[in-house]
Amino acid sequence: MNVEKLMNMAGLIRSGEKGTMRRNKKAIHKTTTTYDKRLQSTLKRIGVNAILAIEEVNIFKEGVVIQLTNPKVQASIAANTWAVSGTPHTKKLQDILPQIIHQLGHDNLENLKKLAEQFQKQGT
Repeated sequence: MNVEKLMNMAGLIRSGEKGTMRRNKKAIHKTTTTYDKRLQSTLKRIGVNAILAIEEVNIFKEGVVIQLTNPKVQASIAANTWAVSGTPHTKKLQDILPQIIHQLGHDNLENLKKLAEQFQKQGT
């Protein structure tokens, strides 16, 4: 091997200056939970409370439904803030609508009629 190449390799694995111990691998410490901890501390400052026994959350957005099953829901009514966390599944509205139609209730009957009209226009 080339002496120059060996010196170059030795310089890459040395963690300090000349005369220090060599390491096979430099340890890179990353904190992956920093963002989550910061978010939780901010929510705690606002005064959110956990809402239990919510099995499913559906977020409607332009023909797409973002569905979270068994989410962690936190809310602060005074601050008008809701935090919903979980694993999202994106589905098309037309695929999931028959499954969630009973959950919409009487209040959303007008919105349901508008959605039906949009589907009829898209189908023709």
